[in-house]
Amino acid sequence: MNNRLPIQEIWVYLSGSPLLALILTLTAYQIGYALYMRSQRNPLVNPVAIAVLLVAVCLELLDMPYAKYFEGAQFVHFLLGTATVSLAIPIYRGLSGLKGRVFPLLLALVAGGLTSIFSAVGIAHWFGADQAIVGAMVSKSVTAPIAMGVAERLGYSPTLTAVFAVVTGILGAILARFVLDGLGLKIWWQRGFAIGVAAHGIGTSRAFSVHPEAGTYASLAMGLHGILGAVAIPMLAGYIPTF
Repeated sequence: MNNRLPIQEIWVYLSGSPLLALILTLTAYQIGYALYMRSQRNPLVNPVAIAVLLVAVCLELLDMPYAKYFEGAQFVHFLLGTATVSLAIPIYRGLSGLKGRVFPLLLALVAGGLTSIFSAVGIAHWFGADQAIVGAMVSKSVTAPIAMGVAERLGYSPTLTAVFAVVTGILGAILARFVLDGLGLKIWWQRGFAIGVAAHGIGTSRAFSVHPEAGTYASLAMGLHGILGAVAIPMLAGYIPTF
């Protein structure tokens, strides 16, 4: 007796399993990373951007609701908390290299953080965005896990904030090289710190792939920016017009 299920019934079972979303997420990133390495780490071939596009296309083709996708992708999302705690490691390792550089780095950190917030909010206002979008822009200047917590504390959408934070990281990782080259910035620790402040974890990953010193200072900047943002953004939120 043949007890084998028709292929369409097997697919119905697989499409409803959270494991499919997890496999889809990891596979999309592996494809993006392979293309990135094959392009000799060209910033325009960003693995995260490729993965996002691939996942979006697959969800559209499979007609899979985001809520169903997140049931599987939440396993990756869970690791964001671990990644946030691990920011203590690059901060600790980078402290020994701050001799003589503390003041310019702190100045760059504060200036970069404020610029990120007020420029994003200003552009959102300029385009006539509603309060939900403008409010999410306030928190997106720090790395996604911290930004989501800050947004939730301020009463805005953590999901929307995470989207803006990730987009910021992708754009920063792609464009940082050209912007910094245009400014004539050649010193690796300066380039790395600027990328870490502006482009969060995705930019830091890009910095590590280019030069170890740039990666070290990018991770230091990302960690310090996250700590400063978690404390300062809720305090400054009342002074930032969101509507």
